[in-house]
Amino acid sequence: MTKASFASRVLSWFAHSGRHHLPWQEDPTPYRVWISEIMLQQTQVATVIPYFQRFMQHYPTVDRLAEADIDEVLHLWTGLGYYARARNLHCCAQIVHKQYQGAFPRTVEALSELPGIGRSTAGAILSLGCDVRAPILDGNVKRVLCR
Repeated sequence: MTKASFASRVLSWFAHSGRHHLPWQEDPTPYRVWISEIMLQQTQVATVIPYFQRFMQHYPTVDRLAEADIDEVLHLWTGLGYYARARNLHCCAQIVHKQYQGAFPRTVEALSELPGIGRSTAGAILSLGCDVRAPILDGNVKRVLCR
């Protein structure tokens, strides 16, 4: 199977069977993609949706998150578990705010240096939030590719 035919089959499947109405897909900015990717780690989509919506209401931009008190961020995170994710979000937001003037870096390498962002999350931020070609190889994708 060629790369083109594989891509065509995956895109066709997504058009027919994929999820198309998730809140982070409505305006897929790098910030919104990043927040959704972190929240979705080890957490079901149905659980994440209301948390994502509340988070966006409180912290609509990376700068607002960077300026927030960590205790407020952790309180808003209550119920999602894995609180290191929330601490990494806050720390990462502060770095993006201070070192990158609120704009996410545009390479997998630079994004992967930020707290809590691995290569898969970096790829998602770039491809979904910046329209830059980058691989998203999370556990689900790896399982499909191994079949």
